[in-house]
Amino acid sequence: MDQKQPIRDRKKSQHQTRRLWSWELEQGTLVRWCKELWTAKGKYRRIQKSVSLFLVGLSLTAAIAACGGNSTGGGDNVQLTLVSYAVTRAAYEKIIPQFAQQWKEEHNQEVTFTQSYGGSGSQTRAVVDGLEADIVALALALDTQQIEKAGLIQPGWEQEAPNNAIVHKSVAALVTRAGNPKGIQSWQDLAKDDVSVITANPKTSGGARWNFLGLWGAVTQTGGNDTTANEFTRKVFQNVPVLPRDARESSDVFFKQGQGDVLINYENEVILAKQSGQELPYVVPEVNISIDNPIAVVDANVDKHGTREVAEAFVEYLFTPTAQREFAKVGFRPVDPNIAAEFTSQFPTIKTLFTVADLGGWDAVQTKFFDDGAVFDTILSQVSR
Repeated sequence: MDQKQPIRDRKKSQHQTRRLWSWELEQGTLVRWCKELWTAKGKYRRIQKSVSLFLVGLSLTAAIAACGGNSTGGGDNVQLTLVSYAVTRAAYEKIIPQFAQQWKEEHNQEVTFTQSYGGSGSQTRAVVDGLEADIVALALALDTQQIEKAGLIQPGWEQEAPNNAIVHKSVAALVTRAGNPKGIQSWQDLAKDDVSVITANPKTSGGARWNFLGLWGAVTQTGGNDTTANEFTRKVFQNVPVLPRDARESSDVFFKQGQGDVLINYENEVILAKQSGQELPYVVPEVNISIDNPIAVVDANVDKHGTREVAEAFVEYLFTPTAQREFAKVGFRPVDPNIAAEFTSQFPTIKTLFTVADLGGWDAVQTKFFDDGAVFDTILSQVSR
């Protein structure tokens, strides 16, 4: 928390200074113009003083509002817009009322949320195209970086929250048919000739990028090199009959259309499905990728809306034991080690857990694997359809 405080204070101070300066210039000009007008018309001199005092009062009121925005001052309502990816809804529906109650008790102010859920990539494009999110909670840092590149989030957002702004985690799971007739136990089983694999297209789906990196890292993080990883990943995609656009379509292909022997999915999704009464047989590979999910305040929008203080408070709240416990209840691996210890029976131990940083970081990963003409495109050109 301490590391992010100077950044927050600096942004807030700069923002308030710009707003106050703008108001002072506009109101000062208006005061001088009115004085000149009333001086020129002698019969109205008597009300000159009243007009000037009124306008100065208006300027002071505006300055006070600029300092406070609409996120301070007991009694006023404040509204935040949270944009996230679909499977987080179950957690936020529990967390938001808890935060709102705490904020009300501490600030005597009502805070309400407008919530938007969908595919992480689609949500990212919506924010870039004008959806005025105050907070974005997306599936991968690469999506958040796209919003940063659009100029809506200031650089350094990863340092403005604990744990490098990773608010919860997951790993990849292999969902099988009832009884697991193909005996799927590991990533290597997906390359067998008689196994049909369902996964989305990494070019259009954030979740599918995690799937691809899970396959690749299963080789490179256990002693293999890029050549053997490329050959293994190519064999798996040889077994992929279709490439749905996103994770939701992949699930439809597997469950509703009955295609495939195994579906690559998030662990948290299958845990949440089980809680909803859907028993999905699945395997969590002991070599796995840490699916790290970031949270960020959208600087341009909170400054526009005057909601920075409450938005940053909400982000901080997500790292509290109360919020972390709600994430864990719906299948996300918490980043709070004490809460993680409460849920050890829910999450299998991963023998070899690697991260995107182990693969070079998101910029390098995007260039190497997912840009046009990169590794994934090359693999697709080599497999038959």
